[in-house]
Amino acid sequence: MITGNDVHRRSALAALAGGVLLAGGLVPRRSRAQQDFSRVEVRSQPLGGGLHMLTGAGGNIGLCIGDDAVFIVDDQFAPLAPKIKEAIARLTPKPVQFVLNTHFHFDHTGGNEAFGKEGALIVAHDNARRRMTSEQLISLVASSMRQAAAPKAALPVVTVSGDITFHINGEEVHAFHVPRAHTDGDLVVHFRKGDVVHMGDTFFNGFYPFIDVGSGGSPEGLVAAVDRVLALVGDATKIIPGHGPLATKADLAEYRRMLVTVVQRVKDLRRGGQSDEQIRGARPLADFDERYGKGFMKPEVFLQLLLAGLPR
Repeated sequence: MITGNDVHRRSALAALAGGVLLAGGLVPRRSRAQQDFSRVEVRSQPLGGGLHMLTGAGGNIGLCIGDDAVFIVDDQFAPLAPKIKEAIARLTPKPVQFVLNTHFHFDHTGGNEAFGKEGALIVAHDNARRRMTSEQLISLVASSMRQAAAPKAALPVVTVSGDITFHINGEEVHAFHVPRAHTDGDLVVHFRKGDVVHMGDTFFNGFYPFIDVGSGGSPEGLVAAVDRVLALVGDATKIIPGHGPLATKADLAEYRRMLVTVVQRVKDLRRGGQSDEQIRGARPLADFDERYGKGFMKPEVFLQLLLAGLPR
């Protein structure tokens, strides 16, 4: 539910910066309409054991193929569904039978309708489905956008509050909820036998993450989600981020170091009595900007999300 206070806070955030777009991720509706998806190529990166990572525009896709069925994690933007199907068809003639959404954002669930109409069983967290059933306002600080309610065919048929395991293609696919991280409905997916983890947007590899504070996400929840994954992966584990290239445990550990450091700095500055304006002037992210600040989430925007998401 969006309250009057939520709208006021988001309007204030939107006034702080201009022109931020999530290229390859969340973009305002008018920009999505103008985006030329005909130029997007959906590519497959093999991970072993029938597992693949598909990249195109929007969130990275996890793919599990084998004797039983085709199982995918997320499905990018709606116009890319035919290209996603073509990429999968180059690997297997079987149709997609299972779609698992890591969260509700349209750059990860846009293909749901196409796959749902063809009989795929769509699975997500309870809160993800709840958000998909009504219009959502997503704040990117510089701008807010509305995500329309999903049509019936795009809605998850099975939802979980905690975790769920699929025994398919010789795999154990364990999906578990990480509370108040990127959103309030995030699932992390662990392909146990293949030693692959899909983190959805709890992990942006190589740049500052988008934390959807207005949809229940929080900086401290994001750190907790990363900690949970770090506790179950090894040095050889392949980690699929929501955005960015395939990653390792070392990449995730460095991402965690950045998150923990900047969260603590902001909290310390607030405890010292500094206002948000003073904190912005102190540039508490400066030493991380070279590595993480060159993506679509600019340092000043990420800092404002930290300020919005951390308790006062």
